[in-house]
Amino acid sequence: MTTRSTRSPRRRTVVALGIVLAVLAAFVVRLVDIQVVNADQHVKDAATKIGESIVLKGTRGRITDANGTVLAKSTLLYDGQFSPVNVVKYYDPHSESPPAVGWQEMAARIGAITGQSAEEIMGIVADALAKDPGSQFAYLKRGLSTEQYRDLKELGLPYLSFTSQPSRVYPEGAVAGSIVGFVGADGQPLEGLEKAQDACLAPTDGKDTFDRGKDGVVIPGTRRETPAVDGGTLQLTIDGDLQWYLQQLIAEQVKKYKSISGTITVVEAKTGKIRAAAEYPTVDPNDIDAPGSFLRNRVFQDQFEPASTFKALTAAVLVDTGKANPGTTVRASGRETFPNGAKVRDMGLHKAVNYTLTGVLVDSSNVAISKLSERVDPQVRYEYLQRFGISSGSAVKYPGEAKGLLYPASQWNNQQLHDTNYGQGLTTTVPELMGAYSALANGGVRVPLSLIESCTAADGTVTTPKTGEPVRVIKESTAKQVTSMLENVYMQASYSKAIKVPGYRVAMKSGTGQKSDNKGHYKSGVWYTLMIGYAPAEDPQYIVAITLDEPTKVKSSSADAEGFQKAMTQVMKTYRVMPSTTKATRLPVYK
Repeated sequence: MTTRSTRSPRRRTVVALGIVLAVLAAFVVRLVDIQVVNADQHVKDAATKIGESIVLKGTRGRITDANGTVLAKSTLLYDGQFSPVNVVKYYDPHSESPPAVGWQEMAARIGAITGQSAEEIMGIVADALAKDPGSQFAYLKRGLSTEQYRDLKELGLPYLSFTSQPSRVYPEGAVAGSIVGFVGADGQPLEGLEKAQDACLAPTDGKDTFDRGKDGVVIPGTRRETPAVDGGTLQLTIDGDLQWYLQQLIAEQVKKYKSISGTITVVEAKTGKIRAAAEYPTVDPNDIDAPGSFLRNRVFQDQFEPASTFKALTAAVLVDTGKANPGTTVRASGRETFPNGAKVRDMGLHKAVNYTLTGVLVDSSNVAISKLSERVDPQVRYEYLQRFGISSGSAVKYPGEAKGLLYPASQWNNQQLHDTNYGQGLTTTVPELMGAYSALANGGVRVPLSLIESCTAADGTVTTPKTGEPVRVIKESTAKQVTSMLENVYMQASYSKAIKVPGYRVAMKSGTGQKSDNKGHYKSGVWYTLMIGYAPAEDPQYIVAITLDEPTKVKSSSADAEGFQKAMTQVMKTYRVMPSTTKATRLPVYK
């Protein structure tokens, strides 16, 4: 017989089970309502609440020199902001607990950090309140450094707030400034390698995506984050210390010789790596609007007539084709008219003398080199100049890089047939000329120039630029003979004492070029001067070139002598190049 006491627990179990089943049934009904009956409406209701995202900003990569010295990097700057109405409330003298330090004294403390006076600080707040008595916003100062931000935060002022913004800084200032370039206030690259190498330097933004419920709360389990990827590190071939020295040197030379501008470029002969590309005027990327700033890069973006520096290339063609050697003679005066009507003259007038080819380079005779070059077909000369890299630009491919202008031989008129032998009637650039001289320095092989060492991505992947293969231009024996003649220029030219680099054999040539008025004529009385050479001549390690645009104190290429000597001396010292242990062979100038 079932008693009342035994029926009670069973009844309670049945009741509890019924309640559970009822609740489950309610859930099922509600689930069907949400997912089936009214599914479309619920999706519409939630559409504005799901799929929110926040952009995760990556950091732009660094630019360093060959030794790892940072030339460009990204950092954070801060904008300090007042709440003017809260300033007034905070310093209300009738409050129950006024601050121990008054507004004027605190304004002075703030100004000591930001570089403003107490009056300026107080004026910012007063002006904002004059316009709007309830003003909640006024800039204290924009672009505050991290140190200033921290110092201001330590003051613990409730009416002062800050917002951060990414900023690009250039720790070495103007060192390689015209090479590195700069970015705009919005972070977009505008000039130089900042722009050209943006694929390496630019970060990839990430995204933090999540869903929110109707109450605005993030729904658990819906957060999906794609991390930002920082930009890579761009390493240049430039030696920052050498670049700094040469920038000081060329600035000194430009001012001393009262020139418009000047450049000094250094190339590692065997590798083609550009170790310095200094110029003046230049630019500090931290302050591109500073007086005297020059935003273009003259080394890569200027072209000019190479003048007598081209005679070394003409001599190389003569020797390589077997039409002459260092001792080959030619009789020439300071001014002559050729059978085709072309008129050629030297810088100084002189009677007819018997030059050797070496002497032609030492005395830099336009007439004599023109006479000798008649032995070579113009088309052959043109093809050699192409192999030397004239008019082809360089493997650097610097943004906006210029190319020389070399017309086909079929288009040379009677005058150009001769002018092209001594660097007139055509143009070139510093990189092209450095490349051509690398063929003389490297046993006849022209080495492609490079400015970028590598790009190291955030994941450690290293990419090196492709610069192309070296090109044989002339025979090794030809390069040795031309180098020997250029050593004699160094030893016997009128400026030889001024360019002497103690302890080293040097091969070099200078040029004094005319400048076009862009109307088919040359400017009167103004010159573009340059000097280029390599050392040690018996085993060339470095090529150095200096240019001055319209020097007025000395108008010939002698104006470049002091700068060339100091630059080459510093290069030998910087790279600890062993001094020469042999002497150059002195060759005759006349016969």
